[in-house]
Amino acid sequence: MGQIKVSRCEKNGKTIEGLYVIEPTVHTDARGYFVETYNKRDFEEAGLNMEFVQDNQSCSVKGVLRGLHYQKQFPQGKLVRALKGRVFDVAVDLRTHSETYGMWYGVELTEENKKQFYISEGFAHGFLVLSDIAEFAYKCTDFYHPGDEGGLIWNDPEIGVEWPIEEGMELLLSDKDTKWGGLSETFKF
Repeated sequence: MGQIKVSRCEKNGKTIEGLYVIEPTVHTDARGYFVETYNKRDFEEAGLNMEFVQDNQSCSVKGVLRGLHYQKQFPQGKLVRALKGRVFDVAVDLRTHSETYGMWYGVELTEENKKQFYISEGFAHGFLVLSDIAEFAYKCTDFYHPGDEGGLIWNDPEIGVEWPIEEGMELLLSDKDTKWGGLSETFKF
């Protein structure tokens, strides 16, 4: 039996195909904990048959909002998790053939809950840092291709992401993340 629990993501009574929250088994004792964050056999047993080719890690301070990003011609599936701190992680469906096109789903990932979020190809992705500092890691199914990146503006009212922005929180965005267009103006898969 596998060491992970896999949950499908639902929003407004609809399952968003291609999004999964993954909870690994955590072994704790007086020394601390041990967790297997990825095991190809366990993932395949759960019906997740992806191949990862690149690992990335970032460190950000409270209020950093990264995203919403996607690769146009070389889309990436991503398995994301918080190594340290807390983030609110979001995916937006950009697949025009999907019943959930334009819908978003968000999940809080923390160093305590050790949850992971798998986002298939065809989604925009972003996250907001909720703790003083957060270290964030993700595995990708394709390599990053400079010049192939696209994005959605983080606060597009057509999508309506409900970011958990705390009172007094100052948002910190890159220059490019303030200039993306909305859903109606963006690339569609």
